[in-house]
Amino acid sequence: MFWKTVLLPLSCCLLVAGCRSEPERRTLPLAVVVSGDTAGSIVPCGCASDQWGGLPRRATYVNRLRKEQGIATLVVSAGGAPGGTSAYDRLKFQAILRGEQAMGIEAHNIGAAEAALGPAELRRLARDTGVVFTSANVRDRSGALVGPRLVVNTVSGRNVGVLGVLDEQFATDELRLAPPRQAILDTLETAGHDLDAVIVLAYLPEQTLRRLAEALPEVDVIVGGPTGQRILPERVGRVLLTSATNRGRVLARLDAPLSNPQGRWSARIVKLDDSYADNPAQIENVRRFYAELAERDFAPGETSFVESMDDQAGAGVAGTRSCRECHEDDCRLWDESRHARAFESLRAKGAHVDPDCQRCHTDGYGRPGGFVSVRRSPERRHVGCESCHGPSQAHVDKPEVRTPHYTRAKDHCTACHDRENSPEFELEGYWAKIRHGEESP
Repeated sequence: MFWKTVLLPLSCCLLVAGCRSEPERRTLPLAVVVSGDTAGSIVPCGCASDQWGGLPRRATYVNRLRKEQGIATLVVSAGGAPGGTSAYDRLKFQAILRGEQAMGIEAHNIGAAEAALGPAELRRLARDTGVVFTSANVRDRSGALVGPRLVVNTVSGRNVGVLGVLDEQFATDELRLAPPRQAILDTLETAGHDLDAVIVLAYLPEQTLRRLAEALPEVDVIVGGPTGQRILPERVGRVLLTSATNRGRVLARLDAPLSNPQGRWSARIVKLDDSYADNPAQIENVRRFYAELAERDFAPGETSFVESMDDQAGAGVAGTRSCRECHEDDCRLWDESRHARAFESLRAKGAHVDPDCQRCHTDGYGRPGGFVSVRRSPERRHVGCESCHGPSQAHVDKPEVRTPHYTRAKDHCTACHDRENSPEFELEGYWAKIRHGEESP
């Protein structure tokens, strides 16, 4: 991370870094790399070959700029990095912050997901990880700022101010949110520093983001989330507007003007595809996270995944072994399928301890009688019959009672074979590989 001296005046709560070096002002390039809406995606799951994103690739991109191209690089986050508020999500967010800190992150905006954790948790994470949470408009119930309003870095001869804001709709019982535009103007008015550029990290819906850009010619760049899809760089009046979103699959790279420190910035969107190798330090961080998961052995109720499960939540899972007595041929077909070895495919990556992967590689995840955790329900590993047919204990007890998804088992394939994890999935073609039951020839 760049050398910095940090001052924190109580009057305006600013982070100030470095000092000017006048000979550098017109010669050295500077890039600001912005991530957004990581949404708990520390690495791509690996179920498909062409997946984007992940902290290991992000770090490789940052290192290329710094080491291979010699570009002074600031790393920031527009917010939205946690995947939820459960115990599992909090542990993963802490691992993401460790990864960001290893990249030398300068500021992490408080987005909606961060705000949902509450001020006490954010302050604890800042203390434990060293990551600076910044926001110009987020305060706790007492009126105290949760993080510094402005982070100023002096690098490559430029004073660059970075500040964050969160849309007012994301206020909670624990957090008060001031109007973003006024909070930005108030922060700049009290900054007391000659800034060559101001970059705003704005966790606002797209239309609100555009209105902010139109109404805020005082800043140079606004980078947003949660826009769903990235916004390609565009000019809105004087302001350069873009966004980096969609589970951290892309980054926004901002480039400072070379000929004039106070000139116009440019930007580009960077796709984190497999042309970027995994950074070893970040892979080690992921392994540490998996070791923490193995120790905790999270049950579904300690994650946010079971909240999205469909009907039949109260029905019991019997297990594939219970199906064999009456459906021997169908079970023999299952034995030869990749579904029967689905859990083992996770072990090679160490991801078998991750509930995010377990929910699609186990039988009855989160249901009564279904998969609970690695240590507590080894017999429910792999994708069993009830992953498609639904919890079937009632059918086992009384065969004339149909399985819950008797007429629509195939409809449940896309719960796991979605566009991200199985981009080449085509229902009829895949069904032909496992055709059984009444639809068999």
